[in-house]
Amino acid sequence: VSTQANPVVAVPMVAAFLILTAIPALGRFLPPVLGTLVVGCLAVAASGQFSFQGGGPILATPVFTVPEFTWAAQLELVVPLAVTVLFVQNGQGIAVLRAAGHHPPVNVFAIASGAFSLLNACCGAVSACVTGPTNALMTSSGTRQRQYTAAVVFGVLAMACALLAPALTRLMLATPREFILALGGIAMLRALQQAFVTAFATAFTLGSLVTFVVTISGLSLFNIHPAFWGLVSGYVVSRLLERADHSRSSRDDDEPVPATVRRRR
Repeated sequence: VSTQANPVVAVPMVAAFLILTAIPALGRFLPPVLGTLVVGCLAVAASGQFSFQGGGPILATPVFTVPEFTWAAQLELVVPLAVTVLFVQNGQGIAVLRAAGHHPPVNVFAIASGAFSLLNACCGAVSACVTGPTNALMTSSGTRQRQYTAAVVFGVLAMACALLAPALTRLMLATPREFILALGGIAMLRALQQAFVTAFATAFTLGSLVTFVVTISGLSLFNIHPAFWGLVSGYVVSRLLERADHSRSSRDDDEPVPATVRRRR
């Protein structure tokens, strides 16, 4: 985010995040991201940059979409989305949860993603998945035994935002661009930090790097999203150049799990 474009809004938000993060006592009283949101709203209001346009619907109305099956959609959407959801999105979410000390049910997540994606498709919505950034935010603070409350609150807020989508969209469009960019960037800092630590801390670092670079490069072949090509490129490079890591991982998988660990799981 460029603070020069709108320093009146961006600078106070960055300062609030740094102060609340640097002083743990304040951070426990007011979470850094929430404090950033409050300071940003005050800065926008004080600078007179809030221009809300009234009128229009408040509640969202579902629009049911009749499916149209084509071979082009199967190749360009179904296969890449299935791979992306199961391996990229769910993989990130499961890795984040395991890094936080949880034991997520992988098969249940995969089945639930498919079932809810089928329901979402009736209204033209996005695929359902276990996202890494969202789980990283929910597991970034608090005791592990109480982190489930963040998921409950997130689910309730997500449903509320979905119902109030028209009003919230107009509300966000009434704020300056720098407010959205600063808030989104700051909220993603811890999630990105956890993602990088998970990807580059141990093995398969080259494959992770290639996946990341290809994904953010915007490479799109045959109208297929870069995330798919990033996953394919990273896997191929890892298989070719990180054979020692794969061999070590295979040996670890073949080792028997102690009985105490099985009982604890």
